[in-house]
Amino acid sequence: MANFVMTGADSLPEWGEKNLSGKRFGLLTNPTGIDSQYRSTISICAGLQNAELVALFACEHGIRGDKQAGVKFSDETDPETGLTVYSLYGEHRKPTAAMLEGLDTVVFDIQDLGVRFYTYLSTLVYVMQACAEHGKELIVLDRPNPLGGRRAAGGYLHEGFHSMVGAWKIPFATGLTIGEFASLVNDQMANPCTLQVVPLQNWKRGMEYTDTGLPWLLPSPNMPTMDTVRVYTGNCLFEGTNLSEGRGTTRPFEMIGAPWLRSQELCGRLNGLHLPGVYFHPVTFVPLSSKHKGDLCNGVMTFVTDKSIYEPIPASLHLIHQIMKLHPEEFEWLPPYSPESPCFIDILSGSDKVRTTLHLPGGLDGILEEWEADRLHFEDIRTAYFLYDE
Repeated sequence: MANFVMTGADSLPEWGEKNLSGKRFGLLTNPTGIDSQYRSTISICAGLQNAELVALFACEHGIRGDKQAGVKFSDETDPETGLTVYSLYGEHRKPTAAMLEGLDTVVFDIQDLGVRFYTYLSTLVYVMQACAEHGKELIVLDRPNPLGGRRAAGGYLHEGFHSMVGAWKIPFATGLTIGEFASLVNDQMANPCTLQVVPLQNWKRGMEYTDTGLPWLLPSPNMPTMDTVRVYTGNCLFEGTNLSEGRGTTRPFEMIGAPWLRSQELCGRLNGLHLPGVYFHPVTFVPLSSKHKGDLCNGVMTFVTDKSIYEPIPASLHLIHQIMKLHPEEFEWLPPYSPESPCFIDILSGSDKVRTTLHLPGGLDGILEEWEADRLHFEDIRTAYFLYDE
């Protein structure tokens, strides 16, 4: 049924007139901030009669989604509303006192993936901390977890590895909506903020995004489809290697490769492992941006053959492991951005264990066993924050 699920943004016109009445507020959003009728949250907020939208906030990729991954930007003026857009992906990652001055409330409305290293979760954590520090209310307009809410996946973020791609101790994938995640974090914060979650209507934990009837807008430039989302939780680890993760192609994260990769042999090895719900097929591609830009890459296409049993994180770890064995001279982990920073694979995976043990005998099994224990631990914790039933 089309538009069966309603987001927090759908409730905002009526909810906002009552709960934002008399308040001056800011809005943190991006192009995914639309309701089921394709109305932008910016226009809904600007149209509230009894409240005043006075500022906008932008995280990675910008308020209009026009900036590529990792591109830093400064404060700017939104040409459509004339409002100041405060950048939370440049000099500041957390709203400052000056940004929040004169605001009573911050409204957050972004479609997330429920994945730790997708930076929107980190931005939400930083906004919650800033609201707590400066006595501001935070309202999260809830949105579906695109992969559903039945299970978490992957290992925890360890102390010493916090960054923009990991700001809280959670596994790779939360299995929570962004509103449920905010409630969990707020409960764990030493200094919680005043938080309200405007809930979804008619969403069930077993629903993927394609089951909701809601319009899909790219959450970021390299996240075009649900096929991408499904493999991203694992294949994002390739961002920490010298292989292309398919950026600059029409199938980012589904295609992994490098000019030197012996893809035919690699796919044979991988398919011989009989990993559940996935098939690997050799491809060639030329990235138009990022790693190996303009070079012909031999690659591997990840085909999910049964999404009900596919496990993206073990599949990706096996993929990296087989590449390391097949190309011990060519494969590399990317170096740290600065002498005081961990390697990027460490902050993506949450510790240095992948980099320091994957190549060792029993290393892969040891990593997966630890991550499974972390997942089960988090499963016990997260149920207390469920807002929705099966």
